Amino acid sequence: MLINQTAEKLRSMKLPAFAEEFLRQVEMPTMSELSFDERVGMMTDAEWFSRDKNRIRKLTKEAKLRVPSACFADIDYRPSRKLDKAYIARLSNFAWVRESKNLIITGATGTGKTWLACAFGSEGCRMGLNVSFFRLSLLLNELTVASGSGGLMKMLTMLKKTNILIIDDWGISRLTPTESRLLLEIFEDRFNERFTIIAAQMPVSKWHELFDDATVADAVLDRIVHNTHRFELHGESMRRLSADKD
Repeated sequence: MLINQTAEKLRSMKLPAFAEEFLRQVEMPTMSELSFDERVGMMTDAEWFSRDKNRIRKLTKEAKLRVPSACFADIDYRPSRKLDKAYIARLSNFAWVRESKNLIITGATGTGKTWLACAFGSEGCRMGLNVSFFRLSLLLNELTVASGSGGLMKMLTMLKKTNILIIDDWGISRLTPTESRLLLEIFEDRFNERFTIIAAQMPVSKWHELFDDATVADAVLDRIVHNTHRFELHGESMRRLSADKD
């Protein structure tokens, strides 16, 4: 009875994994061979790992990544893609995120830009960073709606606080003056403060052509193009290669 009461008290204190490990140890006679410190350490580790797993799951769910299963371990390094494995390894500790550097991923349709961006997003969640994934068209639509309903500042504040903002499908269509100014608001707030990943089919050299307002284009690109890490993906469509395997 005392054992069950103790377990219930642990659960009521929001220590469910600690409680389960406590009960597991009670049911194992061999645990008596361990010291008190060792057993408490095992219960503490169980609770810590459970909370860490739940935290990562929560961050990943909130990120809304298009490919949540993407991860560094599954990156395809076939020679045709021209992906530098050592470069990926150097970026894997995410120190550059804290330096507020951006990451730009370009390449033809199907070369895996979105997947690689999501891999960085997934690993960021595992590092305890909050991540938000948006297709550019949907992001601009949400900002426009928020602007009309009086919620623009709230959304801009949310974007400013996001450790890693991933913007996919950059450059699919031209940007109106209103859309350009909204993007400027985002990157002005994040400049030297937060980190952004941009995945685009169009090469960076042509990004200026996306803006109707050249002055705003200069201001936006000045805040995102310089001081960046870049990947230009090559090779065949990864979608086609995946379909060929099926």
